[in-house]
Amino acid sequence: MLLDYSLGDFVRHPDKPEWGIGQVQSVDGTRITVNFEHGGKQLIHAEHIHLQYVSDEISE
Repeated sequence: MLLDYSLGDFVRHPDKPEWGIGQVQSVDGTRITVNFEHGGKQLIHAEHIHLQYVSDEISE
């Protein structure tokens, strides 16, 4: 599985919109640690959850 998440990317969890926007803190294989503005730090298993990339929204 090829992951295209990088440190510092801004993402959303597709099933947890209440968590808000998160920033990727680490990538270890298919495990991604994300710090969400309203959900705190979460370990995401990318083989099960496909985070939505939102970096373009943040940088403008």
